[in-house]
Amino acid sequence: MAEIALNPDAPAQDKVAYHFQEAPEGTIIDIADFNLWYGKSQAIFDVNLKIQKGLVTALIGPSGCGKSTLLRSLNRMNDLIDGLKIAGRVTIDGEDIYRSGVDVIALRKRMGMVFQKPNPFPKSIFENVIYPLRVDGVTDRTYLEEACERALQGAALWKEVKDRLHENALGLSGGQQQRLCIARAICAEPEVLLMDEPCSALDPIATSKIEELIDSLKGHYSIVIVTHSMQQAARVSHNTAFMYLGRLVEYGHTEAVFTAPHNQRTLDYVTGRFG
Repeated sequence: MAEIALNPDAPAQDKVAYHFQEAPEGTIIDIADFNLWYGKSQAIFDVNLKIQKGLVTALIGPSGCGKSTLLRSLNRMNDLIDGLKIAGRVTIDGEDIYRSGVDVIALRKRMGMVFQKPNPFPKSIFENVIYPLRVDGVTDRTYLEEACERALQGAALWKEVKDRLHENALGLSGGQQQRLCIARAICAEPEVLLMDEPCSALDPIATSKIEELIDSLKGHYSIVIVTHSMQQAARVSHNTAFMYLGRLVEYGHTEAVFTAPHNQRTLDYVTGRFG
């Protein structure tokens, strides 16, 4: 375990605790000295974080701590906000995603995104799933059908909808709609799957199915999930990063973060003293 002070005179509670070993597969996303401002308001402070390839990484922390902002920085969705300014580096497989000339559309194809609430299009189930391929100009019907089935199988939804592919996706239940959105996210076979509180709008049964799905997708995808539920983070993730007031406080193996944290703020949060 190493502690890195945010500045040389930082008190103990302002040091970042890291306690995990690098995965054999290595790092897919490397966030280095990352800062972010909305206008004059700074939302992210000096974050250093390595996302390990093929694993599930959870971002936890109280509301407004910057975890969703950090997640959306990974595929540059924050670019859509006026007054955005960033400093530092974010690399995927060694490529700086904020360097001049980066094709942001191509970047987002490498990173599937699943949002807090299911957001299917008012189209058929089939057209929802293959939408990323349509955008790419794919027209081969056989290829599209195979890709649709593959994505729905991957999202554990194929058996439930295989006879309804041309029905409106809005007729699915909330849990089915979220799995449909996951199928859409993985249809173009991205490297990374970003999930921003994907279960917050779902009931416990649907949440359980999404968590089982995350477990089945790990390894094939590197998954980063923002969650308010510490229980969910404990169930689905390999590594957990705890954020507070825009700063990374602790990052390590999930079991260690929850059972033997090195930072007092982490201990206070995971034991329910605040949050």
